[in-house]
Amino acid sequence: MEEPQIHESAQGPRVTPAASRTAQTPRPVPGPRPAAVPRPGRPGPVRPAPPAQRAPQATPGPVPAAAPAPAAPSVSATVPQVQLIPASAEGALDAAEEAVDLLLDAGRAPGDVLVLTTGDPHPWAAHELSFGEAAYWALHAAGDDVFYADAAQARRAGGRPVVVVAANGGPADALAAVLPLARAGAGALLVVCGETALVNSVLGAGV
Repeated sequence: MEEPQIHESAQGPRVTPAASRTAQTPRPVPGPRPAAVPRPGRPGPVRPAPPAQRAPQATPGPVPAAAPAPAAPSVSATVPQVQLIPASAEGALDAAEEAVDLLLDAGRAPGDVLVLTTGDPHPWAAHELSFGEAAYWALHAAGDDVFYADAAQARRAGGRPVVVVAANGGPADALAAVLPLARAGAGALLVVCGETALVNSVLGAGV
């Protein structure tokens, strides 16, 4: 039986999941990728230098005043795509793990992905924190692997091209507190794994 797919959502305040079968967790669409993203350890493409331009020849007579250059159009901040993967609080972390696997299989670099949890920390985060805060955040600064953090640390964790939020319990207002930070930090794609009604109520509140 094929697993249902989560279609890309419109870039609006609400995200409505596609119809899904209860047998399997819906799979997210990997989302947009920046062109020619170099993988870790491999240099990116080198663009050739533009050809030298010849200096314009002087012309006799008065030079007319140059017309003012048109103002450049304002460019708004990139709004990430938002995808919802319906999952219970107990299954949100597993859904987030599956989303990360699909993103990596689609070619996303591990360092592009940040995972935030609203409830119990991801086992990786708990393990790395056992070596101390300094060592844990040094891994974040290195930026060469998927990083897992508690929702309360979202501000310090900052942003990455892809942010995955697992609504796996925690305080009642944890999701409402973390989603604005997650959306602001996601450069291309925000994936939210959680209960549909809860996520849409937060997104509909103007996140």
